[in-house]
Amino acid sequence: MAAGAGWRMGAGERGRRGAETLFRGLLFCVLGCGFCWGNSVERKIYIPLNKTAPCVRLLNATHQIGCQSSMNGDTGVIHVVEKAQDLKWVLTDGPHPPYMVLLDGELFTRELMLQLKGSSRISGLAVAISKPSPAQGFSPGLKCPNDGFGVYSNDYGPQYAHCNWTAWNPLGNGLAYEDFNFPIFLLEDANETQVIKQCYQDHNLPQNGSVPEYPLCAMQLFAHMHAVTNTVTCMRRSSLQTAFSLNPEEVCDALSDYNVWSTLKPINTSSKINPLDEVIIVATRIDSHSFFWNVAPGAESAVASFVTHLAAAEALHKVPDVQMLPRNIMFTFFQGETFDYIGSSRMVYDMKMDKFPIRLDNIHSFLELSQVALRNSSVLWVHTDPVSRRNDSIQPQVETLVEALINSSVGANVTLQEVGQSQPLPPSSFQRFLRAKSIPGVVLADHRTSFQNRYYQSMYDTAENILMKYPEGLSPEETLDYVTDTAKSLAEVATVVARALYQLAGGTGNTSAIQADPRTVSRMLYGFLIKTNNSWFQSIIKQDLKGLLGDELPQHYIAVTTLVNTTQLVQYVLANLTGTVVNFTKEECLNPEKTPNPEKEMYVYTWVQGSRDPNSTSRVPFCVQSTVHLTKAASPAFELKQWGSTEYSTWTESRWKDIRARIFLIASKELEDMVQLPFLLDLMLQPTVFTLAGTTDSALPSLQEDEACWRIPLFQASLL
Repeated sequence: MAAGAGWRMGAGERGRRGAETLFRGLLFCVLGCGFCWGNSVERKIYIPLNKTAPCVRLLNATHQIGCQSSMNGDTGVIHVVEKAQDLKWVLTDGPHPPYMVLLDGELFTRELMLQLKGSSRISGLAVAISKPSPAQGFSPGLKCPNDGFGVYSNDYGPQYAHCNWTAWNPLGNGLAYEDFNFPIFLLEDANETQVIKQCYQDHNLPQNGSVPEYPLCAMQLFAHMHAVTNTVTCMRRSSLQTAFSLNPEEVCDALSDYNVWSTLKPINTSSKINPLDEVIIVATRIDSHSFFWNVAPGAESAVASFVTHLAAAEALHKVPDVQMLPRNIMFTFFQGETFDYIGSSRMVYDMKMDKFPIRLDNIHSFLELSQVALRNSSVLWVHTDPVSRRNDSIQPQVETLVEALINSSVGANVTLQEVGQSQPLPPSSFQRFLRAKSIPGVVLADHRTSFQNRYYQSMYDTAENILMKYPEGLSPEETLDYVTDTAKSLAEVATVVARALYQLAGGTGNTSAIQADPRTVSRMLYGFLIKTNNSWFQSIIKQDLKGLLGDELPQHYIAVTTLVNTTQLVQYVLANLTGTVVNFTKEECLNPEKTPNPEKEMYVYTWVQGSRDPNSTSRVPFCVQSTVHLTKAASPAFELKQWGSTEYSTWTESRWKDIRARIFLIASKELEDMVQLPFLLDLMLQPTVFTLAGTTDSALPSLQEDEACWRIPLFQASLL
């Protein structure tokens, strides 16, 4: 009977049982070889996915968002979903759950994700980035960004609270603020996506309605997060670890970094400026966010505006009489604004607590550059706060601000229009200052009501989103200096801003000579959106910071406790554009306190690499004197230990130990449950295995490679 049954067994079943037998032999090899496994066998079995970005866990005072895997990673059979109908297989029909879904980027929507979230048949998700970007737009952010942390509340303009008046980000689906109990990774490399699809087609694709048989192609995602519940819980656990453990393991970290700021006229930062001195603050944010960790290109949401800001600062510093202006100007670049205004709320807090050289009472007015790259018909909208304008002393000052801006646009390719005075401010750093004090101010944006940006807080908010285009065939150096239409447009905005600031600061000269440089704007856009490792950035940073520069697309996600690349590059670009080269030696530049310079406390000195000498490979370094400073962009909630605060940002990021992704073949459900190790039969029977480089490689190693490891166990396997 048994023999007869054996003869009736299908080829697939015989292959499966033979596979299990050989797998046990392979397991002998694994157990008997120890170190050999890691060096040889694992390389033959697993295909690592190296160009991925995980969704990680973030927490605030009330809840957690993001994703995580189980402790040892999650595994599932791969199923490719390229249209909505493909979901039926993984949700109901497929016989081999749980499934790892490879999802086409166009289908990465809130509705579909909530279907997957509600299923126990899903172990994880890999999202293939969509190219070109989804035409309908994609924003995983909120419809009302930073809701509850701006100025509008039950006590201040209640009719404007919670975006009741204007839905600023109507495409926001809130996906980045959901909590998923399985790992989700972004596949950034089309070649790796194709490798997964090929493996799926070879092993998992149902043929003519039949169920695919083992071995099956599977994926394993590792992204276990240590923190749970909310910031209050994770900070309390971290504090207990620190207090009572010799080897504390903190489970989360507060999102924090540094703000960058400088002044047109130098001030002594070790003391307070005169209470009668007036300062105009110009502000932008420098951070962005998306669903996936450290994937935050932020072209429209951040980069275009802070590049415009930098260009305006350079143009003003070139004006001959700026050091005699009655009012000073402070150029401010806030970090962490995406997460409930971390940077601006900290600066306001420091000003209130006398921990900053400028007080709130010194602020004459406030001008903020919001999203400015996507202007329709060259129109730039001027937003003001309708509540503070009811104040008889604030209203005329706001009118003066608006008038200066409109006057400065005459002759420029920028049309400034004021929105209705009944409309509230869009999400902006200025709102945090208004929470502390009534200050006349404006916010400039390319939108009158809802955002023009269809990819707000998305991985698709790239250079293409702000229409940056280059001719084909340019070298990297030619691309760096090529003046795009986008650069020209932003330079025009920077020119208007610089001229208006000059007038507001009390300047009486002819402003027609104040002109932002489109070439400088082009260089900044290239560096911050395409490639930081370029000749200009190389020349303006310190020697020991070469690691800041890379060939990959720059990202602008806030860090935990350390300076991110964006912060440091903004710092050095600002110093280069507004500073002065001084004749200091390297020793004097690094130790200015040892020099007889009486104004050394008024400036910051930086020894930078300089450009390459045309006649050699060496560089010509020099010393830059500037007024560029860093100050903490860390929420006051953590300094005050008010982890459940509703006044200040409480965002933390979970810690993790291992984030990686890989694919492999599994022999059967039984063996998958038993050891979670992939099966090698198919690889051994085939002459080649998948490789990401597209080359071939023998499935079995030669006898010379790990010979002692392979010879005996495989002999044992043949006897089973």
